[in-house]
Amino acid sequence: MAFEHLSRAPFNLDAAALAWVKQRFAALTPDEKISQLFNLRSQGNDPAELERQRRFKPGGLTLHFTPDAAGSSDVIASFNAAAPVPILVSADLEGSRMSLPFGTEVPNPLALAAIDDVEATQRISTIMAREARAAGINWSFTPVLDINAAFRSAIVATRGYGSDVGTIERHAMAQLSAFQANGVAATLKHWPGEGYDDRDQHLVTTINPLSMADWEATFGRLYRKGIAEGALSVMAGHIALPSFVLAEDPAAGVEAYRPASVSKRLNIDLLRNRLGFNGLIVSDATSMAGLGSWAKRRDFVPEVISSGCDVLLFSDKFEQDALWLKEALADGRLSWARVDEAVIRQLGLKAAVGLHQPQVVDLSVIGTPEDRAYATALTRRAPTLVKDVQNLLPLDPKTHRRVLFISPGIVFPFTPRPLDFAVPAMLREAGFEVTPYDASISFDAEKFDLVLYAFGDETLLTRNHIFIDWLRLTGNFGRAMQRPGTIFPQ
Repeated sequence: MAFEHLSRAPFNLDAAALAWVKQRFAALTPDEKISQLFNLRSQGNDPAELERQRRFKPGGLTLHFTPDAAGSSDVIASFNAAAPVPILVSADLEGSRMSLPFGTEVPNPLALAAIDDVEATQRISTIMAREARAAGINWSFTPVLDINAAFRSAIVATRGYGSDVGTIERHAMAQLSAFQANGVAATLKHWPGEGYDDRDQHLVTTINPLSMADWEATFGRLYRKGIAEGALSVMAGHIALPSFVLAEDPAAGVEAYRPASVSKRLNIDLLRNRLGFNGLIVSDATSMAGLGSWAKRRDFVPEVISSGCDVLLFSDKFEQDALWLKEALADGRLSWARVDEAVIRQLGLKAAVGLHQPQVVDLSVIGTPEDRAYATALTRRAPTLVKDVQNLLPLDPKTHRRVLFISPGIVFPFTPRPLDFAVPAMLREAGFEVTPYDASISFDAEKFDLVLYAFGDETLLTRNHIFIDWLRLTGNFGRAMQRPGTIFPQ
């Protein structure tokens, strides 16, 4: 079995780390090798479900952290106690509402791009990585290299660094280097590049429509740079790149629209062979309709691995998925050589982030006053004025004291209802009278001096598009068509 590639970039393992990989690999049973291919997801504290996951002995775990940092550390420790190899603990370290609930809330990537201070991005990423590693996280599914060309894309939204390739490159590479310098493996995503299709791969397989020349000038540039900078992993999205497939096979037909998560052409021919990526490839979440609409789970689970992914991301019925992998191994759709290759790369990633050495948990570095103050001050630099054609800003209670505040709240997919804005309280503190809108209130210039709309749409997974739903916002067909600017003349 070949291990030599682990001594090269991006793993760069020394002799001791390489020996650890060989020893751990040799000790794994066939069933344990199959379990190592899975990165499971834990979304709660159900003891029975946690025990079921521990018995499976997965290679990795994405833990949805609660405000109880010590309790989360105990969960990770219990998985490691049951595992033949220390587990990879992963998270989407994307800032803002995706910040650790007990840590420092930091700006999201779009805010960092708006500030456009690479040193600030480096410092914020260092805070994120230091806190993550202290909490037991050693693998982040970031930075996002997607290009927000179709701005209504809900999959890119605030998760990416905007639409300018140069800006994306500067800030994504700063995050990559800060993460990996602090023991957190970075992941370039979503391969082969999202953002020109404004749909959401949680709901449908999306298409990267670029020609290969245009792809090379954009996503090719970004991924080549990330690989050169030593990114340890890449996430294969449920995204097709028909221009590459058709260049290789003009008669490919529907195969040109095969998602990268199950595409040898994109993962092996393009990413590994043409771009020279030697690190680990992880699939995007296998529960997403962008993959599930392509094939039945029984078929695509083994295909994820046979097509070049080294880790299968998320599985609710992992025992069944493991049986389907064994079924594919028995009938030849999947080979043990490919499984071994995937397991070795995963062990290499574990060694690269230091899991072959004793781990120290130090929660004291999380959420320090200094880090919180810095992140708060930086966040205040992020808002960007696009236009103010009526010269209303800055708002003054002397001229716009009576404010009608209309908002659907902050839409966030992982909470049961929208979150409330702090803006009304901030306005009241500044001397304004604020009335929250409901459908019984009319736009009346005798009652209000200003109508203020506030939208907070962030990482809108499964919402399909980003748009203003005026009917839902106002609750009235006629009101949806009214614009207060015509009612309150300046």
